[in-house]
Amino acid sequence: MKALNRYCFIFLLLLIASSCSNTKRLPEGELLYVGGKVKVVDTSISKKERKALAKELKLLVRPKPNTKFLGIRAKLFFYNLAGEPKKQKGFRHWLRTKVGEPPVLFSQVDLDYNTRLLQNYLENRGYFKATATADSTKIGKRATTEFTAMPGQQYRIKEIKFPTDSTSLGKAIAATQDKTLFKKGDGYDLEVVKAERVGIDARLKEQGYYYFGPDYMVIQVDSTVGSYETDLIVKVKPETPEQAKKVFTIGKITIFPNYSIKDNKRRLDKQEKDTTAVVQYKDFTIVDKEKTFNPRIFDRTLYFSKNDLYNRTDHNLSLNRLVNLGTFKFVKNQFTVSDSLDNVLDAYYYLTPYKKKSIRVELLGKTNSANYTGTELNVNWSNRNTFKGAELFTVSVFGGLEVQVSGQNNGFDVYRVGSEASLIWPRFVAPFKLKSSSGFVPKTKATIGYEFQKREQLYALNSFKGSFGYLWKENIRKEHQFNVTNIQYVSPNNVTSLYYEQIEANPTLAKVIEKQLIFGPTYSYTYTNTMETARKHTIYYKGMFDTSATLTGLITGANVKQGDTIKVLGVPFSQFVKFENDFRHYMKIGTESQLASRIIVGVGYGYGNSTELPFIKQFFIGGTNSIRAFRSRSIGPGSYLPEPGTSSFLPDQSGDIKLEFNTEYRTKLFSFVKGAVFVDAGNIWLMNKNPDKPGAEFSKKFMDQIAVGTGIGLRFDLSFLLLRTDFAFPIRKPYLEDGSRWVLDQIDFGSGSWRKENLVFNLAIGYPF
Repeated sequence: MKALNRYCFIFLLLLIASSCSNTKRLPEGELLYVGGKVKVVDTSISKKERKALAKELKLLVRPKPNTKFLGIRAKLFFYNLAGEPKKQKGFRHWLRTKVGEPPVLFSQVDLDYNTRLLQNYLENRGYFKATATADSTKIGKRATTEFTAMPGQQYRIKEIKFPTDSTSLGKAIAATQDKTLFKKGDGYDLEVVKAERVGIDARLKEQGYYYFGPDYMVIQVDSTVGSYETDLIVKVKPETPEQAKKVFTIGKITIFPNYSIKDNKRRLDKQEKDTTAVVQYKDFTIVDKEKTFNPRIFDRTLYFSKNDLYNRTDHNLSLNRLVNLGTFKFVKNQFTVSDSLDNVLDAYYYLTPYKKKSIRVELLGKTNSANYTGTELNVNWSNRNTFKGAELFTVSVFGGLEVQVSGQNNGFDVYRVGSEASLIWPRFVAPFKLKSSSGFVPKTKATIGYEFQKREQLYALNSFKGSFGYLWKENIRKEHQFNVTNIQYVSPNNVTSLYYEQIEANPTLAKVIEKQLIFGPTYSYTYTNTMETARKHTIYYKGMFDTSATLTGLITGANVKQGDTIKVLGVPFSQFVKFENDFRHYMKIGTESQLASRIIVGVGYGYGNSTELPFIKQFFIGGTNSIRAFRSRSIGPGSYLPEPGTSSFLPDQSGDIKLEFNTEYRTKLFSFVKGAVFVDAGNIWLMNKNPDKPGAEFSKKFMDQIAVGTGIGLRFDLSFLLLRTDFAFPIRKPYLEDGSRWVLDQIDFGSGSWRKENLVFNLAIGYPF
């Protein structure tokens, strides 16, 4: 209570200091504008409608007052604290211009302009008889405004009238009536009128009206048809050009796959007339003297064929696919009216390729969930058109170092070196044909790689991997990845006596250095709409399925429980199934704040030739991107806690089942600094009992074994990276005795021993989810 009182007193002092300083430095005769109210007074509409309108109208009032956080105008406080800097650089200049913001003065408020703005908005919403007034109040050196709106009753749609003439354009517009945004009885809204015109134009574009546009339509409002009712009449403007009323089909399709910005029309015409440069492939004329590309890639990419009716969908899909090939730096498209045929469009595609071969060097700073921080050097060589079919062949060589500056793993640094080669075909390489109607090019990917990892003073691992599979996107939101086979082989090397000593004390550590052979298909599905920034609620979901040696185990009859262990190349192969689901929800609370939440559910089951999941496929929890109040991989399984002294460094606690919940409130504090308050919870469990790990198995009491942590953090958004710092501490410890796992009453920030045992600092790059 003493600490709480102290914090409240400090906050009160800050509030008083901020309040005084905010008006002390105002220019002579000026007032600080601290905001305004909007009231809607009209008994002809419901209370709920008045409340909603007042909320909408308040957002329109300009200017906005200085921002407040917990009642303090912090930015204005720092602006005044910095004073007038003598130089255009340095700390004072940074504090005033980047952290602070100048005062919003009452002289900047135009009451008449805001009144007209509110009245105009109401009229656009169908309140055609709306009026608005404004007033202001001055107290000391502060001023507020109050706007009063009297909207009257909203006009509602009585009837929608579409064209009834016999022209092809009139009939096409009338045919869109079943998809109209207008509904009888709805209130009139200018924004819906604008959206309706755009929607009609989009549907006409699908029917070949290439030159038509929303501005060639007018939607007239007749408000004389009844009491607070209106008819909406859709018409084509009389001045609409004849070309916009015509339906167009596709004629000649010409592709310039080596287009340069230096190429002008005269030069392109000359290339097109050069018979040695022109290739005729199906409906395409390809002008490619160097024969850089196999013509079949354009047949797979372009949706238009000769004599097709023009439509916007195929137009956009073709451009999207050309971009998604990853071979062309610039993609430009042009349609021109044919010189020789009526109502025919000739299509031209101007494609500027990337350099065929390139090399890229990357130096990375990285953190991982095990609280390791380090650096990595990658050298990547690429060939973007390996077999003239827009294939991407990449060879990467990498090396890195990861260290833990503090914690139980301090001194056990990790070194990594390796190489990977991959080949991506911009199509399905399969004995059967698959055609995608998506704007994203389906891909086939083959990968082979090797990595040598050494953990100082402990052991080294040799890892080999290879995979072959398919990647495709249904649309911008949905993505699939299916690996027909995914092979991983891990072999230990140079295991030290120190590590063997730790194994004697903690037998589970032996799993880390076991030889492992995994082979089988994997599948993942991703859905996200987080790119739709206008939405209040957005989600991200990724589901993964992983299996190994299912058919091999059935054929060989492997059954490790009966002693029938089958080996391949001297190594027992792993047989298992594994599911993992990652669901995230983002709720926009304000323009600069959101509530982000995540749920992870994972289950794995070893059978046949295995009694449990292989170590590299097991679940872990805790760390910078998980439950941040606990060190990485230090929680669980279940209520299990290793005996003190069984290991001189942090063991990797792993499990077959994982359950995790996270929620985090994020908001912008000032400039590039953002803040967060978070709560994390979860645990892992074993599928079967393990006598060496009492309390580790999953049971109906699993909720009693949930670990919970909370904390606060800062995020420094430096545009090229986001640096994250989190301070977290546990509030529920699953390894304590049942009934005493909540430790809220033990929190004592003033105690050095409590901070040393419980306060965890996380340094990471990027958001945790």
